[in-house]
Amino acid sequence: MSATFPEIALEAKVAFLRQPMSFPDRPYRVEAIETHMSWVFLTERYAYKLKKPVRLQALDFRRLEARHFYCDEEVRLNRRLADQVYLGVVALSMNALGHLRLCEDGRGEGETIVDWLVMMRRLPAADMLDYAIRNGAVRDDDIRRVAARLADFYRRCAPLAIDAATYRAGFVQGIAGNEQTLTRPAYRLPAAPVRQLCSMQRAFVEHKPEWLDARVRAGKVVEGHGDLRPEHVCLRPDVAVIDCLEFSSALRTVDPMDEVGYLALECERLGSVRSGELLLLAYRKASGDRPSRPLVCFYQGYRAVLRAAIAIRHLDEERFRHSEEWHRRALAYLQLATKYQNALNAVTEPPV
Repeated sequence: MSATFPEIALEAKVAFLRQPMSFPDRPYRVEAIETHMSWVFLTERYAYKLKKPVRLQALDFRRLEARHFYCDEEVRLNRRLADQVYLGVVALSMNALGHLRLCEDGRGEGETIVDWLVMMRRLPAADMLDYAIRNGAVRDDDIRRVAARLADFYRRCAPLAIDAATYRAGFVQGIAGNEQTLTRPAYRLPAAPVRQLCSMQRAFVEHKPEWLDARVRAGKVVEGHGDLRPEHVCLRPDVAVIDCLEFSSALRTVDPMDEVGYLALECERLGSVRSGELLLLAYRKASGDRPSRPLVCFYQGYRAVLRAAIAIRHLDEERFRHSEEWHRRALAYLQLATKYQNALNAVTEPPV
């Protein structure tokens, strides 16, 4: 029978996992990285992700059973685009003496599982798309391979059973939430331009519903990735995409062209307009999916405003509050959103 222990503090688990001797491969060093939802521990060969016992807007990881479930989901979903990266789920256990152990070989007699971690192969930073863009090393062939990999992935995704009104309502709700966040006086963002952007996005959904409805009727809304950014795209040896949003099926419910447009705008934000434009062209060619450019502009503008809201909310946390980075990043996203909205207005009669 397993021993019974009180809940082990997150700080104790993190302290244990910071130690090289805690890992079966006995790495020379361990690098620990904290995110909103997780702690990630990097050894020379592997990455281990420990979910925090937190409750946020779209997730609740407070219970051990929930963390176990979403670790399994993270592996299952991410193997769709990175099957060689996600190795499995491992347990963190405690023995009768109160000592912690990573259980890659299964729980031992008398041990109690106190948490779960996702185990991944560590990907070299220099092989990631964001690194290639920032260092001027991205090649056209890299972007074409990404487009081809995504086209193959979405081609294999079954259409979701969603009605057009529900799909449109998701954007309306998202626009309202973005506007409410970005116009908070404490964030010191220009409120009038934000309201104008959000008003024009609402007008598009209201006055051009057929553009979104057509994508639903054509079976283009699928269970995608949910967070398709350059830092999640590995270029070598084969294209792999990691870190899908395992905790929310709603956030994974997307039009592939929405996700690809999102990746394109992130390439542009990092400094490579060419990579973003080439990605869209190459994806259209590889997939045979050719929605109108105005629809893609709407998707990109919506995503840019959403990312601005996500960026500025970092200021709610004490550790980010005194950095200018998140205010600057929010403004950069809003500038991109304005660009896409202007492009949409230029070809929409009447302009929205």
